[in-house]
Amino acid sequence: TVFLLSAVLSSLIRQPCEQGRKLRRIHWVANVGRALKFLEGRRIKLVNINTTDVVDGRPSIVLGLIWTIILYFQIEELTSHLPALQPQSSSNSSVESSNSTETSSSPVKRKPRLSFQGGAKRALLKWVQTTATKRLGLDVKDFGPSWRTGVAFHAVIFALRPHLVNMEHVWRRSNRDNLEEAFSLAERELGIPRILDPEDVDVDKPDEKSIMTYVAQFLKHHPDRQETEIGRQQEEREQRKTLRELKAWADQLERDCAQAQRDGGSFGVKYQTFKRCRVQFEVQRRQVETCVQSTQKDGKLTADQALLKQAWERLSLLDWHLQLDSGLPYPLGEVGMYLHQAEKILREELVPQQAHDETAKAIHKKRLHDQVKQNEHKQTLQLIHRDRCVNNVPIPMEQLQDMAERLNYISTSSHIHLSKLEYWETKYGMLAFLTLAESKLKSWIIKYGRLESMELLLQSYGSFVEGQQFFEKYETSHQALIQAAELYIKADSSAEGGVKLLLREVSDQWRSLSVEVRSVRSMLEEVQCNWLRYNSCVALLQAWLEDAQGALRQPENTKREFFRNLPHWMDQHAAMNDAGNFLIETCDETVTRDVKHQLLLLNGRWRELFLKVKQYSRLPETHTVRTHQDVSTDIQEFLDTSITKLTSPLQVSLLDVKAFMQDVEVKRFQHSLYILSNLFLCM
Repeated sequence: TVFLLSAVLSSLIRQPCEQGRKLRRIHWVANVGRALKFLEGRRIKLVNINTTDVVDGRPSIVLGLIWTIILYFQIEELTSHLPALQPQSSSNSSVESSNSTETSSSPVKRKPRLSFQGGAKRALLKWVQTTATKRLGLDVKDFGPSWRTGVAFHAVIFALRPHLVNMEHVWRRSNRDNLEEAFSLAERELGIPRILDPEDVDVDKPDEKSIMTYVAQFLKHHPDRQETEIGRQQEEREQRKTLRELKAWADQLERDCAQAQRDGGSFGVKYQTFKRCRVQFEVQRRQVETCVQSTQKDGKLTADQALLKQAWERLSLLDWHLQLDSGLPYPLGEVGMYLHQAEKILREELVPQQAHDETAKAIHKKRLHDQVKQNEHKQTLQLIHRDRCVNNVPIPMEQLQDMAERLNYISTSSHIHLSKLEYWETKYGMLAFLTLAESKLKSWIIKYGRLESMELLLQSYGSFVEGQQFFEKYETSHQALIQAAELYIKADSSAEGGVKLLLREVSDQWRSLSVEVRSVRSMLEEVQCNWLRYNSCVALLQAWLEDAQGALRQPENTKREFFRNLPHWMDQHAAMNDAGNFLIETCDETVTRDVKHQLLLLNGRWRELFLKVKQYSRLPETHTVRTHQDVSTDIQEFLDTSITKLTSPLQVSLLDVKAFMQDVEVKRFQHSLYILSNLFLCM
């Protein structure tokens, strides 16, 4: 690092440095010291950088020093030659450089350098904005995230070499594709080294210093401002001239085509005229399509571009061609119609306008129809091509040959086409299945009604999920989709990206959908269970409250006996409120209002009654009240029984001993449990 740094600076300041194979630390220090002294002599601010830090190889210090050198001797050097960016008065540069005076450390007289308000970074950013991005509607604010899409790099190349970049394609491409194309183009056409990779820039926070260093290389190709302005004006004049010439040509060809269609003649004469016009059309196609492409981000065209585009769209020869092919005698006219329909299908992507299931059915019918029609038309063409006439009407050989070639092309492309149709059929079938499942799920995740409606919902769930084998059907459809996707990718590798993206989206959608479908059943059952509990508790509690009102008018002993099981009805009352509150949270507004009203009435009656009888909830059961004397008697009986058992003679055998021990253990456990329970009741 020290040697390279010294060598670089020596080439700049033209001073010798210590060289050789056996350099020691003292030589390293001398070389680095000479380099730092040179930088300080240029008034370059070196913060916390000293000789020993560099010699010791501290990464942060060395990298900071290298960036300072790049910024001063490359970026600022290049930006200093931009006349439009020179200020009226001098100020310090971005690296605190001032060149009005030279120190004794510089051995040669250096030409005066221009300083910039805001520094080299600001000057470089302003150059990018004024030269490249603003004219295309781009908002580049920094040397970080603004460059992530790669569009800004293409804008700079476009400003320097317009013929190298198609900005309309740039707007539509992904970040990585744009970055890869820009770096390759700059290296190949402009000789700018590829010091960046797409993955370095396509991140949330790209490294600003790396992007600045790279973008500064484009300044070498920046022409003089006056020459640029003259060249731009001349280019605009030539572009307007070209656009107007192309529009005049398109208008003339449109008139010629219209006249040819009105003229009579045989099939051969008409087809020859069409072929001549079509040759002219195809020769100019590429130039016209290039000229009508917008370079603006908003896609707006200039007035001349818009006029040419309108003239070009009116010039479409497809209708004329269809008229010539379908106007041939039967059955050749049907073959011509089929060719145009098949070519249109191969040329255009399917844009479904109806529900997914209807689209899948239509594709299925079309796939079978196309296979049958293609074989029929091939046989028809072979027969007519041999006879060269239909019903004694001669057919132009050139037109027959063209139709045969087009049918052969469709046949060779049919493998890809049929693979695409099969993939589309399974794709839209799967989308229809998922759409139906989501609609069903929405009908189950609602504010619920009364018990009868809950039972209907559970029946609907069971019929759809279990009766129609919902989960099994998905697995079957998913496997069919994967197989169709693999065949389609094998036939057309360019479709791989879109197909794999769809498979991922389907899997993600199913993952969340299947979890919700499984969990909704437990929710439905829980609502049903709470309805059953609530209705049962309400009915029982209402009846008991009626009986309790009558019991209040009875003698004390009768009241005590009636309200002896009051804790049980307290549990029933709590269960009713729990179930009712759950229903209030999950049911619709009407049901919620009715449940709230019913709970309000029942809770009022309960509260009024409970205040009168709450003392009975604390009375112990009479049959459970036992005295300490009773418990003592039981313990004595247990001890007597145990002593008798232990002192009785016992036949000495393994089975008798084992049975005796088990009997003792059981009796001990039973008596212990009995005594403890009685002690607890006496406490």
